[in-house]
Amino acid sequence: MSQTKNRWIALVFISMAISLVIIDGTIVNTIFPAVIEDLSLSSTEVQWVQESYVLVFASLLLVWGSLADRYGRKLLLVVGIVIFVLASVWAGNTDSAETMILARVIQGIGGAMVLPTTLSLVNANFEGKERGIAFAIWGATIGGMVAVGPVLGGWLATDFSWRWAFLINLPLGVIIVAGLWYYLGESKSEQRKGGIDWVGAIISVVMFSTLVFGLIEGRVYGWWEQTKNQFELFGFVWPADAISVIPVSLAISVVSTVLFVLWERKREAAHKNVLLDLNLFSIASFRNGSIAAAIISMGEFGILFAIPLWLQNVLGLSPISSGLVLLWLAGGAFMASGIGGALSGKLPAHRAVQLGVLLELVGVAGVGFFASPEIGWVGVAPFLFIYGIGIGLATAQLTGVIMVDVPMDKIGQGSGSQSTVRQIGSALGIAVLGSVLFTGTQISFEDRLAGLNVETSQTVVLVDAVVESAGGAIPQLSEALQAQQVPQAAADEIQLAAGEAFTEGAKWASFAAALFLLLGFASTFNLSSRVRKE
Repeated sequence: MSQTKNRWIALVFISMAISLVIIDGTIVNTIFPAVIEDLSLSSTEVQWVQESYVLVFASLLLVWGSLADRYGRKLLLVVGIVIFVLASVWAGNTDSAETMILARVIQGIGGAMVLPTTLSLVNANFEGKERGIAFAIWGATIGGMVAVGPVLGGWLATDFSWRWAFLINLPLGVIIVAGLWYYLGESKSEQRKGGIDWVGAIISVVMFSTLVFGLIEGRVYGWWEQTKNQFELFGFVWPADAISVIPVSLAISVVSTVLFVLWERKREAAHKNVLLDLNLFSIASFRNGSIAAAIISMGEFGILFAIPLWLQNVLGLSPISSGLVLLWLAGGAFMASGIGGALSGKLPAHRAVQLGVLLELVGVAGVGFFASPEIGWVGVAPFLFIYGIGIGLATAQLTGVIMVDVPMDKIGQGSGSQSTVRQIGSALGIAVLGSVLFTGTQISFEDRLAGLNVETSQTVVLVDAVVESAGGAIPQLSEALQAQQVPQAAADEIQLAAGEAFTEGAKWASFAAALFLLLGFASTFNLSSRVRKE
């Protein structure tokens, strides 16, 4: 396969493209309080503003990775950036929760074109030691941008408007498209007969979307029996006398998974194009690395959903201030790229992954142990730094470990698959840790209000106000209660209890993330230490 002549310049724009998508996956974390207030979002809508992007993103990675192999990786990358930027402009001008979520869905469609194609293009344009360096740059970019997003979002929300967190993608997108078009060469893979695997694509979207929906909405609609909330979609209302929609959604996901495997094996046996070559999972490095990546991602990015909300709603930091706290994480991630370069050739890739995950585990657990309203951000900043170093090491090296034995003609499918498992892990992590955060907050706040002898009827109202606003009601809680003739001393006690309860929920979420990372660390001991040979 021919390589791009100016491939190092092209890598700059490839890295910028992936940065745009990754930043947008995290930039909403620090602008959430402003968006919640402006658009009057509920806690479920808050999760869906984040999850709608991740859900669609994860559901389509396999589809776009396969189509990029067929029609051209550069073409799909450029089209993806254009769709992503247009949807960003829409998100920046939205005036309701519904339109914001829809804009995020369109962003997810464009973003899903970008991630697997950038990885495929790195594979196609670099060989040998150059590929290792390029992978390190690609991985370090992702790790760093995870943390830069909240900082950028905080600055824009504080000094301008939360809308500019989306609108800024327009000028950046124009620069990226121009650079890609000029410096990057096209690359494709030879195709089998049978055309595009549309059936497999549809099944995969159903499989992933129903899984993530079930995990996100379980807290809202009930894991088995229905809660007071009744599921509605396009005029259809879920029967009130039936079980919850959640187990049905998860059952559809399981059935779809079985159908997907059977369908892909049937097409593979007929030597037709497949969305995912399941034989890839017979490669030990690919299989074990993908499992490790999925588990690690559940703990890696889910916690970033909770921390900015805690910093702003409990500690009272502005968006830019909370973004600057997360800059400790960014600093650690960027430092990791230098550490990774120094360790290159001296420490096997799988050992670097293990070291990175272990540091992530220490960092997240530290946040859980030391987060408190009294200590403030000072108590968590050093652990965010450690966490950032871990992300930088693990992300950069794990991609190379997963792809080490994947044949060149399967690079698109392989990159799409490994990106998918990471995004599914990230989506599940946000869903699970978001539920842990809000459930922990609810239980803790109810207990604290009982200790303050607050009436049951008022307890329900207060808990709903805090949980449904994702903590956004906490800063003004005392003032709102005083307006209802509650004495200032009692109102202040209730607001303090709300902040402590949200802190407790954040701690629970941190420990849950640490558990995922512990499982991920255990799974890294099955990884290969070899490197790709050309």
